[in-house]
Amino acid sequence: MPQRRPSPRSLAVAAFSAVLAAACAPSPAAPRTDAPVYSYKVVARYPHDSLAFTQGLIWKDGHLYESTGLNGRSSLRKVKLENGQVLQRRDLPAEVFGEGLTDRGEQLLMLTWTNGRGYVFDRGDFSPAGTFAYAGEGWGLTRSADTVYMSDGSAQLRLLDPATLRERSRIQVTDNGRAVDQLNELEWVKGEIYANVWQTDLIARIDPKTGRVRGWIDLSGLLQGHGTSVRGSDVLNGIAYDAKGDRLFVTGKLWPNLFQIELVPPAKSAPKR
Repeated sequence: MPQRRPSPRSLAVAAFSAVLAAACAPSPAAPRTDAPVYSYKVVARYPHDSLAFTQGLIWKDGHLYESTGLNGRSSLRKVKLENGQVLQRRDLPAEVFGEGLTDRGEQLLMLTWTNGRGYVFDRGDFSPAGTFAYAGEGWGLTRSADTVYMSDGSAQLRLLDPATLRERSRIQVTDNGRAVDQLNELEWVKGEIYANVWQTDLIARIDPKTGRVRGWIDLSGLLQGHGTSVRGSDVLNGIAYDAKGDRLFVTGKLWPNLFQIELVPPAKSAPKR
């Protein structure tokens, strides 16, 4: 996000990206990641509101639900996939910077960046249904059947009780022993947590029990390949999975398009160091 202040974590992400790039390089002397690196194939492209600073994205009952950020522009939305039309919208107070989103039955849970407070909304009419508190920053949210997972920009994921939304524990996310930080938007996909890594074109596929990165998805060139350049804060962010249709959707902050993609596995796993 453009409002986020630079931190030492940015340097760590840059260094890790270099390691990941080296994993795909032919030089046998280059440092390598143990996790396989997947590429992608675009299945379909859909319109997306280019003024939406996407922070959270989920698929539920035939529609996309999206949370957006920026002070004075944060909102919760219900979106029609085929044309990007915003079918329903609730704006947040101007002082609130909206963040990650997930569902809890007939409710939606939405984080804020630095307010230390999350919102609970009714999924049907977006009416307020409560709030919940947490320490530090809020970035991304997703859930399994029995746990809500929350990111805060660090290399840790917080595990929340889905009923009380109180923190139960944390896991450290690592690849080959290295901490992977700047974890942002989250999505539960086939028993794994997919996580955008802020300011990169990478999605980490995380084992929810151990925190180990099982694989990487490199989405380099996704937007540029369709005639649009990425500028400044227009970074990849937003993952939604349609479990019934087995469809994976991705977008970014202020992107004019949302994409359905298929993962293309590597010819072989990246060799170990």
